[in-house]
Amino acid sequence: MALAEETKRITAQFEYTDEDVNKGVHEFLRQMNEGLERDGTSLSQIPTYVTGVPNGTEKGLYLAVDLGGTNFRVCSINLNGDTTFNLTYSKVAIPKELMVAKQASELFGFLAKQIELFLRTHHEDHFEAHVRRRQTVSTPEGYRDENIFRLGFTFSFPVQQFGINKGTLMRWTKGFDIPDAIGKDVCALLQQEIDRLHLPVKVAALVNDTVGTLMARSYTSPGKTSTLLGAIFGTGTNGAYVEKITNIKKPIEGEYNKSTGLMVINTEWGSFDNQLNILPNTSYDIELDRKSVNPGIQMFEKRVSGMFLGEIVRLIIVDMLKNPGISLFRDENSSHNDWKSTTTIGPDSGVFKQWGLDSSIMSIAAADNTPDFSSLRQELEKQLDIYAASLEDAQTFKNVAYAVGRRAARLSAVALGAIVLQSGKLKEPDDEPIDIGVDGSLVEHYPFFRDMIYEALAAIEGIGQEGAKRIRIGIAKDGSGVGAALIALVAAKMEKKGVVDYLNYMKNDVAQKIANAIPEAGESTTIV
Repeated sequence: MALAEETKRITAQFEYTDEDVNKGVHEFLRQMNEGLERDGTSLSQIPTYVTGVPNGTEKGLYLAVDLGGTNFRVCSINLNGDTTFNLTYSKVAIPKELMVAKQASELFGFLAKQIELFLRTHHEDHFEAHVRRRQTVSTPEGYRDENIFRLGFTFSFPVQQFGINKGTLMRWTKGFDIPDAIGKDVCALLQQEIDRLHLPVKVAALVNDTVGTLMARSYTSPGKTSTLLGAIFGTGTNGAYVEKITNIKKPIEGEYNKSTGLMVINTEWGSFDNQLNILPNTSYDIELDRKSVNPGIQMFEKRVSGMFLGEIVRLIIVDMLKNPGISLFRDENSSHNDWKSTTTIGPDSGVFKQWGLDSSIMSIAAADNTPDFSSLRQELEKQLDIYAASLEDAQTFKNVAYAVGRRAARLSAVALGAIVLQSGKLKEPDDEPIDIGVDGSLVEHYPFFRDMIYEALAAIEGIGQEGAKRIRIGIAKDGSGVGAALIALVAAKMEKKGVVDYLNYMKNDVAQKIANAIPEAGESTTIV
């Protein structure tokens, strides 16, 4: 009985009420608009220079590469123009010595070589045609621009972006350390090595994987509605959405296509409310943050993403194990355990190690509705060396995990709901769905996570039950592949429009010069 009461007391701390959700939405909207006005705010609101989203009718063959950590992936994506695509890819580990190379050209040269091998393996006919064209065409480049592969480059390191295919590396993370690359344009570094190999490839777009999620969903989503928002709820969390350019008050450096009146914004919402104006803050949240590698920042992410949820559950369990007044995972004798044994925790159990409890066990706990929680109890033994957990132990673990997971889902709804309200789409007269693309282990594998999001969305003022029905949340896969290719397509369109605009300008300029130069009777003139 004492265990049940203590569990109820602890889980009540993770209750995130409808009132809390609405306070959260108001604060999220405030911080969103603050981020659109100036830099240095909690929500970075980074302009991405992507000024359009696909509608599923786009066609063509594009390349995408993804340097996200210790692996490098090269893909080709053939867009079929009917919301479907064909994807071919290869993946290679980055040699350790290249992660700490003296020169940036060593790493980027390796990446370019992998692109060449991929083209030779999977697109040999296409590749050889380019080589032959280069040998026969008299243009300086050796081949026509429209025959070049456009490539989207997903580069998952901190970058200061100043164009759709321009961005300087701010710092390395994830074990990379090549000081020579800091402050340099990563797209230019890759392009230099591609050109050195004479590959028919142009780095057309620098891609954030969350923006890629938005693009991938917009291409594959059913119906004629374009996608408003792409979100990741996995190891980390982030969102990118379509904003009106008129709402972006801070200066946007560099060139971009203004004709759509829209731009995709990368919110970097993991850092929402770092100042803790409205985010819940239990003793367990405080301890997790204090012992993290980045105390005081990414406060929203630390309450929502898969990387941290398991650690919150672990901290609660450890706290309960220290309480002499309750019997969690321990029995006086076998008569107190429905499996007629006594519970023991192995000395090397992940329960006693920071990050030792993987969030995946929370999904198993949520899914196990059998009378004796047999799946969960087996998983406690397999993952955490907790042997012969009693029925009461399993129920406690399930309740704790549910409370932490439900709070995360309702906090996720704060971000999604605020962006829906910011868009004004619910006020539009048509009944078209408001489409949201999501990716990540929480939305894919955690049972009822999306249901709990919808429940919270319906409680938001300005959305309600009817508004929540219009919001369509669908899985978007492979933002760094398909999404990157689609951003390369948008970039190619922008480039083509730029050329057309320039040609029109030249044509008008020449026409103006001719008009101005038409001589009066008896005069002569020269047109320059």
